[in-house]
Amino acid sequence: MAFDVDRIRSQFPSLDAGAAHFDGPGGTQTPKSVYQAIVDLLAGPVANQGTVTLAEQRAQAAVVGARQAMADLLGADPDGIVFGRSMTALTFDFARTLSQDWGPGDEIVVSRLDHDANVRPWVRYAEKSGATVKWINFDTTTGYLDVTDVESVLSDRTKLVALTGASNLIGTRPDLPAIAKSVHAVGALFYVDGVHLTAHTAIDVKAIGADFYGCSPYKFFGPHIGVMAASPTLLETLHPDKLLPSTEVVPMRFELGTLPYELLTAITAAVDFIADMAPSTGTRRERIIASMNAAEEYEDSLSHRLRDGLKSIDGVTVYSNARSKTPTDLFRIDGVDGERAYEYFAKHNVNAPSSSFYAIECSRYLGLGDEGGIRAGLAPYNTVEDIDRLLACVRDLASGKR
Repeated sequence: MAFDVDRIRSQFPSLDAGAAHFDGPGGTQTPKSVYQAIVDLLAGPVANQGTVTLAEQRAQAAVVGARQAMADLLGADPDGIVFGRSMTALTFDFARTLSQDWGPGDEIVVSRLDHDANVRPWVRYAEKSGATVKWINFDTTTGYLDVTDVESVLSDRTKLVALTGASNLIGTRPDLPAIAKSVHAVGALFYVDGVHLTAHTAIDVKAIGADFYGCSPYKFFGPHIGVMAASPTLLETLHPDKLLPSTEVVPMRFELGTLPYELLTAITAAVDFIADMAPSTGTRRERIIASMNAAEEYEDSLSHRLRDGLKSIDGVTVYSNARSKTPTDLFRIDGVDGERAYEYFAKHNVNAPSSSFYAIECSRYLGLGDEGGIRAGLAPYNTVEDIDRLLACVRDLASGKR
């Protein structure tokens, strides 16, 4: 399917500043339709959601629309879509709720591949409940995490397995459906951090087998907010701490306080933007799948160029080596401090930051300590010219140019 990157780029005014953006894994740029949706919501009458006044109805429409949009994006049930301050905040909320049923002898499984948002909430609440934490390791040479790595730490005492859909540091994509089968075979819940994965491939939460699937719309052109998808039936069994007068109805019982209606309407705009990235027909869900497939193919072509270019430069070590990965590469340049490289890139209008990006366990396990490395992540608005500009900067630094 045709992917017109020039048409895509024309929707992002921020790109007019001229930077080559490789910072998408930390948050993409925003298209016109998304920020305009925020303006339009706030410019009209708005109040707490309800059905009586126009102001209430507009807020209600923003909530209902965003639930359906995220359900279409993720292949989920709109009645199982929960909104929160961030994926991190939602995960802490769900860890607090789920841990009510944990105790000594129970086992909670986390991975060294993950962003700390899908590690520390589980570790903290396991400690509070007296449950045992077990760790999934991965191959540091290939960056790959196999289903057997998960199975090696499962038992009939496992209550929950938390795992990333794709590493935000090195891009590794574990085989989620296979892992889900193993997790469910021992009667455990499967909590997937889909923050990095959702931006790069068509998602079907049910096919993945995730009991909980978290993501962050600002990673795929949307606003800064968190989203959790789960089965409404499963959510009915959970009882979070909440205010006395707030509703017990799912999914609203998990949404603490007034929702940011302007951000919810921006979520819908972001999903509609994704659905229209490549020309297609059908339902919004069908158009999303077609667009994401086209975007994934386009990003893969750029990723190969970037990866081959990095590996051709003497003094560059690439840590993103899994056979299944997102278009994300973590690397280091011999003798060049990561922060210094970041600053050099910025002087040449190339945005490629250096850090562990909160994937602290992954960075340490790779032997990179807390500093991590330079991360170059692609988005559908990147171009061949962007790749070549970054590679030119890396060659300069590797050759000793400062």
